[in-house]
Amino acid sequence: MHSPLFPLADPAITRLDTELLNGFDRKIRKEKVVSCLIIQDGYLTYEYHKNKKQAQKLQKINSCTKSFISALIGIALDQGLIAGLDIPITSYFPYLEQKSVDPVKRSITLFHLLTMTPGFDWPEFGEWQSFPRMLHSPDWVRFVLDRPLLDQPGEKMNYNSGCSHLLSAILQKATGMSTYDFAKKYLFQPLNIEDSYWYSDGQGIHNGGDGLRLTSRDMGKLGLLYLQVGQWQDKQIVPAAWVQESIQPKFRTYERIGSYGLHWWSDRIDPSDDWTEDNFYYFALGFGGQYILAAE
Repeated sequence: MHSPLFPLADPAITRLDTELLNGFDRKIRKEKVVSCLIIQDGYLTYEYHKNKKQAQKLQKINSCTKSFISALIGIALDQGLIAGLDIPITSYFPYLEQKSVDPVKRSITLFHLLTMTPGFDWPEFGEWQSFPRMLHSPDWVRFVLDRPLLDQPGEKMNYNSGCSHLLSAILQKATGMSTYDFAKKYLFQPLNIEDSYWYSDGQGIHNGGDGLRLTSRDMGKLGLLYLQVGQWQDKQIVPAAWVQESIQPKFRTYERIGSYGLHWWSDRIDPSDDWTEDNFYYFALGFGGQYILAAE
């Protein structure tokens, strides 16, 4: 793998079809696309911005934030700050031990949050129309924990930004740092991400579901980091085993989107063929058309 600092591609080494790329460029310019980058073998082979300002602008990456949360959980696990994915979340939210709370909630684990399978009644892709109601609550964490259960934990994936916010709250409790400060120290600084912003709730917990803003180039660094199995400039930033585990399909719930892993989506490149390493891609997805797409 070449240097991950996005040098411009030498036309002699790029594997992209020039004619296809030119056609792609013409189409991009006709669409409502703000920025688009293609990084291949560590080289920036294509870069489009609607205007010069967009190249440096902090973009709302919306739910692509969730895949950054996943990376941070992997780092915290590697550091021993989180003991494992089978840890019940009551360890972090003792409120769930109260007699008035549904006792089934005590069996919800970090794995359930990462795969969005805690079983909460959470119609984010239904009547809420992609906007979780916790955003209008004075206490987002409590709002999530108080939602009634529709399914047993681990039975069914149901898209839930509340899971991501609970993971951010857990990161804060486990690391003794805000999610944002932990990200800056162990993910952003190693990736040379210097400019960013991360919204937080009224309790100072950074929004794990969709609160992060980054430049388009810095978004691309997470995709390249994962293609390099967590390595960046010969340093292991995210554990390799965590990267590989995160992107594997675990639950298939939304045919129009794909399968879900540990806060990463995945699907087949050619839906008519079997699922193999050569017919597989994974991605972060944000409301409004933000993507980090990665394939070998």
